Amino acid sequence: MKPILVGIDGSSAAIAAALWGVDEAITRGVPLRLVSVIKPAHESPEDYERDLAHAEKSLEQARLAVEATRKAASVETEVSRGPAGSVLLEASSDAGMVCVGCVGIGRYARSIVGSTATELAEKAQCPVAVLRTGSDRPPPDINWIVVRMTDAPGNDAVVSLAAAEAKLRRAPMLVLGGRPEELAEYADGAFERRVAEWRRQYPDVRVYPIATRQAIAGYLSANDERVQLAVIGGDEARQLAQLVGPQGHPLFRHPECSVLVVR
Repeated sequence: MKPILVGIDGSSAAIAAALWGVDEAITRGVPLRLVSVIKPAHESPEDYERDLAHAEKSLEQARLAVEATRKAASVETEVSRGPAGSVLLEASSDAGMVCVGCVGIGRYARSIVGSTATELAEKAQCPVAVLRTGSDRPPPDINWIVVRMTDAPGNDAVVSLAAAEAKLRRAPMLVLGGRPEELAEYADGAFERRVAEWRRQYPDVRVYPIATRQAIAGYLSANDERVQLAVIGGDEARQLAQLVGPQGHPLFRHPECSVLVVR
């Protein structure tokens, strides 16, 4: 009964993460825990009060946004002290998933905006969802969930969670085949057989295979399919900055793409 944990900082991206996490919590029958982190030390009592007031206001705004959906989720709120990344990493050991918002990670992913998301993606002890805010583009007719199928240890868990997300979000699943270095010039049918097995396990999910040598980030940079979620393994966390992308960059094709890192 591990809760779905959401990092709340007062941003619209954090509220988007809370709204995304509520469906996870309801499906699993666990609480949605909203956590706001304040500095570990303050220069004065007034500084502490301001920091605490901001955290409490941010939590209240997120809680009200969740309640406005009228979805039957149990919502908990919590204020913690310390570096945000460290607090959420420690909490990840007792969470079913950690959700954080992101307005876009630029080239220097470990600097200010992307530091917490990057740290969680690389080190958390549970799956980590990095959620984007909505784009200005009109709602798409098809909004894919994309995953890469490989022979790597643990890949079945990655594909399984991608299929579960596709079922939960009523989205089609785009399955990229094989590691780039493993794909031969001519397919031997193994990829197609694995896809067929996943179709049997998840008959409600529309699964579309694509044989490609590209990793997810490379595939998305070259294609225009509308993708709402890319699901990757922990060994692929280095792709996070490429997948989330720089905010507002005119060459970035997928400004609404969120990322789920399976750990």
